[in-house]
Amino acid sequence: MIFIADYGAGNLHSVRKAFEYLGLRAVVSSDPRKLSGFRKVLLPGVGAFGQAIDSLNASGFTDAVLEHVDKGGHLLGICLGMQLLLGESEEMGSHRGMNLVPGKVVHFQSETDKIPQIGWNSVDLKKESILFRGIGDHTFFYFVHSYYCDPQNQEDIAATTWFAGKNFCSAIEKNGIFAVQFHPEKSSAAGLQILKNFAGC
Repeated sequence: MIFIADYGAGNLHSVRKAFEYLGLRAVVSSDPRKLSGFRKVLLPGVGAFGQAIDSLNASGFTDAVLEHVDKGGHLLGICLGMQLLLGESEEMGSHRGMNLVPGKVVHFQSETDKIPQIGWNSVDLKKESILFRGIGDHTFFYFVHSYYCDPQNQEDIAATTWFAGKNFCSAIEKNGIFAVQFHPEKSSAAGLQILKNFAGC
């Protein structure tokens, strides 16, 4: 069973429905105290970094997620949920993140590509990955974002994607911490396989 954290900034129900389609039970809850009973936790996210991290901190989810990871539980961040795992973000000011993955969230800069990136783009695998088992290199997934993660340690990067003149980090995999910048719940069969791999790892 998967715990989906409801902290007021996520595309919760489409993710839950994707798990249910796969025959996997997922629970959406706004109570961080219930998180401790789960092995798998999903942190979704849609919106601005500052507001989201403030909500996580105020609700108690930050402490609950950090404790979950410290005890060896598995965590999957999606889109903004991925960015929140990093140390800091420059979105609309400077904000401190959860720092589970050292690095910074930065804004795309481009004179040729339209920002935000909205639509399908290919993902290039950088290492052997639990999350991408059964998924071919250069598979397309659905993205919606103006900011991207820049991890401090290259070994934390599971996959990259080319946009706005750079290969940015589009997936992270580190000691039971998983994250993707794209939306697996909107990415057809390949996206469902991502969720299935997380649930089964």
